[in-house]
Amino acid sequence: MKRERTSLIRKDGVQTLLASLACVLGGLLVGYLVLLIIEPSGAFDAIVAVMTSFFRFPGALKMKYFGQTLVRTVPLLLCALSVLFAYKVGMFNIGVAGQYVAGACAALYAGLAWNLPWYLCLLIGMAAGALLGALAGALKTWCNVNVVISGIMLNWIVLYLTNLILTEVKSPNSPFTKTLQGTNPDALLPTLGLGALFGNEKSVTIALPLAIVVAVVIWIVLNKTKFGYELKATGNNYHAAKYCGMKENRNIILTMVISGALAGLGAGLLYLTGIEEWETTISSVPAMGFNGIAVAFLGGLNPIGSILSAFFIQYITLGGGNVDLQVYCSQISGLISSLIIYLCAFVGFFRFFIQNRIRKSDEKKEAALKEGGAEK
Repeated sequence: MKRERTSLIRKDGVQTLLASLACVLGGLLVGYLVLLIIEPSGAFDAIVAVMTSFFRFPGALKMKYFGQTLVRTVPLLLCALSVLFAYKVGMFNIGVAGQYVAGACAALYAGLAWNLPWYLCLLIGMAAGALLGALAGALKTWCNVNVVISGIMLNWIVLYLTNLILTEVKSPNSPFTKTLQGTNPDALLPTLGLGALFGNEKSVTIALPLAIVVAVVIWIVLNKTKFGYELKATGNNYHAAKYCGMKENRNIILTMVISGALAGLGAGLLYLTGIEEWETTISSVPAMGFNGIAVAFLGGLNPIGSILSAFFIQYITLGGGNVDLQVYCSQISGLISSLIIYLCAFVGFFRFFIQNRIRKSDEKKEAALKEGGAEK
């Protein structure tokens, strides 16, 4: 039995799971301490509200919020896939937020201005994200511009360009874009016919199964194909990959194209549900792209793990809105969710800690065996 436990802890998947759980528990603990400092009397109820999320509501309302959680899990998952795909080739794609914005802009404009059907809107949204990703990749390979720097700069450029472009399709009396339902219903994603279950036809569309399929495809590409091997080889050692005859520059640009396309797809899968419109006066980049970074690392940079971590992050984000605002200020829900999300970025550190403990244990056993052999 002891041997089975030892072998189990050495598996990468188990180490990632334990590290993720440690991050989640650490985030909850820090959040609880913050609540205690602000107002001790309501701290326990507040942290329970965060963790119970939509389960605290009665039957029909519970399913409604569950459906909303699933809707917003989809773009978060795609942003996480975008981050981890680029990370495999050794690049930290912080520009995923801008690529997400570009996808939203293109998909909405195609649906509202050109009256295109949903599948063309999705493709155009993916193309916009891919184009922005290609630009960042080209700057890296041809001009040696760090993708973090170019990504941050492009995020803001694309945000204000999006606001400018979408003012052409916004409602006359509000800063929000026109509704797809009233302007072009063909641009809305097909539903799964579960409106009666979730209390809203927009809650669950083909976006959910499509996102899961994309995650599985990304896992297959990275782990079971020659192309995926070349990408990871380029990320692990750029010069060695070049020496082996791999087209390292092409791999970098192509990786950023795919990464950007995933982010653009995520935006399309959210805004083409019709669940919300774009606000053309927004002055900050949507948090969805940045939260995708935490989701990717919480999932152990694994596409399948990212499915579960995306749902969890969205789950606690919704739960943060249940904190009693008569006891705490309105920003406290965002603070608690942000603390947990922030701690989720330390999965790699906890994995290192676990592996370090295993290594020290092996060294002690090896030393004990040597001493035993010397005595004999």
